[in-house]
Amino acid sequence: MESLDSKIDAFLAAPTVAVVGASDDKHKYGHKVLVCYKQNKRKAFPVNPNAQTVLGETCYSDLQSLPEKVESVSIITPPAVTKRVVDDAIEAGVKNLWMQPGAENYEAIAKAEQAGLKVIHGGACVLVVLGYHGE
Repeated sequence: MESLDSKIDAFLAAPTVAVVGASDDKHKYGHKVLVCYKQNKRKAFPVNPNAQTVLGETCYSDLQSLPEKVESVSIITPPAVTKRVVDDAIEAGVKNLWMQPGAENYEAIAKAEQAGLKVIHGGACVLVVLGYHGE
């Protein structure tokens, strides 16, 4: 079984990530995670079907509508929505998923892993790993 550190390394090696659950609401983790990627000079696309823009950038309704393919996706959604995001990620050819604390759905984790995706879950948070500095 692959270690958590090697999954995180593979996730962060991707040149571009998508943040599903991105938000302009500064109190939501979907906002903080997107800001964290930007603070660390990483290219990140906001994904949220309920927003036109996030942080002044075009927000995409799903992974299929992104302007380029991404290998890594941060998921910051309620667990019931996470199941749909995993289906979308499998269809989009994503390689790495990071289910932020609170987004985990064990049925979705099993499905993603069966499809060959590397899944980070169970407490590891990108805000801690990359170091979120607030705004």
